[in-house]
Amino acid sequence: MSQTFEKPPAESYELTASRTRELSKSQIRRAQISGVVMLLLAAFVVVFLIPNAEGDATFGLSTARDAVQLSDLVVPVTASLWVLAMVLGFLGATQFVRGFQRRSTLILGLSFGVFVIAFIIWATADQQFNLTSMLVATVSRCTPIALGALSGILCERSGVVNIGIEGMLLGGAFSGVVIGSLFGGWIGLVAATLTGGILALLLAVLAVNFRVDQIIIGVVINILVLGLTSFLSSQVLIKNPDLNNAPIFPAIKIPVLGDIPIIGPVFFNQTIIVYGMFILVGTVTYLLFRTRWGLRTRSVGENPRAADSLGVSVAKVRYLAVIYGGMVGGFAGAWFTLGTVGRFDEGMTGGRGFIGLAAMIFGAWNPVGALGAAMVFGFSESLSEKLSLLDIPIPTEFLAMIPYLVTIVVVAGLVGRARPPAADGQPYTKE
Repeated sequence: MSQTFEKPPAESYELTASRTRELSKSQIRRAQISGVVMLLLAAFVVVFLIPNAEGDATFGLSTARDAVQLSDLVVPVTASLWVLAMVLGFLGATQFVRGFQRRSTLILGLSFGVFVIAFIIWATADQQFNLTSMLVATVSRCTPIALGALSGILCERSGVVNIGIEGMLLGGAFSGVVIGSLFGGWIGLVAATLTGGILALLLAVLAVNFRVDQIIIGVVINILVLGLTSFLSSQVLIKNPDLNNAPIFPAIKIPVLGDIPIIGPVFFNQTIIVYGMFILVGTVTYLLFRTRWGLRTRSVGENPRAADSLGVSVAKVRYLAVIYGGMVGGFAGAWFTLGTVGRFDEGMTGGRGFIGLAAMIFGAWNPVGALGAAMVFGFSESLSEKLSLLDIPIPTEFLAMIPYLVTIVVVAGLVGRARPPAADGQPYTKE
């Protein structure tokens, strides 16, 4: 039996060609802007850093506790800055003239990395900078950001926006230190995790059952927890300092692996919360992309009506995903108290929940990608702390702004066209 096919109208070809030209123009414009940014970075190195550079920069590659001690890395400052400036200039000129096509975002990120290296070398001129200790701090400080991003991924993969991650972090930090002071660190860690789950349950009830605007719910959770913890801190913790003195989880060195130079101290001599972060990233990645539960969660986040027609309970899937995400957020909050200082201070999360959201977007709603983005933010935070200890003519207030400036640059300039789940933030009503 013969089949006949209608010829597509000429207008469709013209429309497709027009969109292709518009996309090409947009890509060319983006490539040119990226090239200009790279050239400006190269000019900054030449004009401001090289004239004030002299001597050598010394980078320590081992800490005092390492079993294997490596010799320091000594780098000539001026020569290194000239080489890095030329690399930036070459990348910028190439990007502006012809572009790196689909790798333009990667090249732009690489250029920022080269600039950061140049800045570190300039700041360490005639001084010593322990590179390994900064990398250890990077992995530690990226932990709440990566876990916050993971909390957002679990929620948004099911179609529920979680702006309340900051509140879940803060609530977990508070309950963790109070319960930890009374019953020990492990019980405090469980309490922090459950606190995040309770706050997430509130989000799920309002978002799934009552279909309240999810952005508003998240903002309310953040304000509620900030106000409640501030009140309890002033009325309870100050009057009862024993409730604000929890034990801190010590670093646990993994035998053999912990003795590997550089890599060992960075990844295999951390606290249980940091190890838990790596385990959770791997576990959630497997569950989301290799199990039936993950398939149902992602299908509800993309097309809840189609999932419902196949017998999937949209409400149940969203409830579970949001509660799991909240528990991860509460677990992350314990890092601020049980994993670092052992005490609670008002607003001590410092916006890490929002940075976690940026890491989630930068990682394209993928746990592994979010971990990589969290590493970038953790590095910027540890870098600002280390630079404040060096004798450089930059106010510490400006150095403290580095993590938040990196967040803005990454989200505005490096994310590109990250696509969230199609039904993200959309309430679903069963017909």
